[in-house]
Amino acid sequence: MQKNCIFCQIANGEIPCHKIFEDDDVLAFLDISQVTKGHALVICKEHYENFLSTPKDLVHKVMDIAQRVGQVQIQMLGAKGVNIVSNCYENAGQSVMHFHVHVIPRYGKTDSFILEMKDNSKESLNLPAIADQIKLK
Repeated sequence: MQKNCIFCQIANGEIPCHKIFEDDDVLAFLDISQVTKGHALVICKEHYENFLSTPKDLVHKVMDIAQRVGQVQIQMLGAKGVNIVSNCYENAGQSVMHFHVHVIPRYGKTDSFILEMKDNSKESLNLPAIADQIKLK
C-alpha cells in the first residue's frame, strides 16, 4: 500500500466507495466521475503502477471481474455495449498511478464518452519494420 495513493486508501477502507465486488485481491466500485451511468473501476488491492507492471495472475483476476461487471451492466442497466480501458502512464491518460480498469457502459449516440481511433493507413509507415521491432520472442 502507498499512503498517498487514493486507490490504496479506497482498497484499505480509509476512503468510502460504492462497492460492487470485493474479494481478497480485487475491488470493483463505481467511479465517482460517472462518464456514463454505471461507470465502474476494477482494481487490484495490492499497489502496482499499471497494467504493464502488475503480475499476470492479478491482471487475470482483475480482467475476470471487469468482464463480469460488463456483463451485468448490459443485463441490468440496459447498456448496449461496454468499453474496457486501462491507461498506462500519464501520456496515455493514466491519472491515478495504481493499476485499474475502467468498465464503461455504452448506451448509444447520447453517451458523453468518446473514444476515437483515427485511420492512419494513408501514412507512410513501414509496417514490416514496426512489426519486427515489437515482435514477441
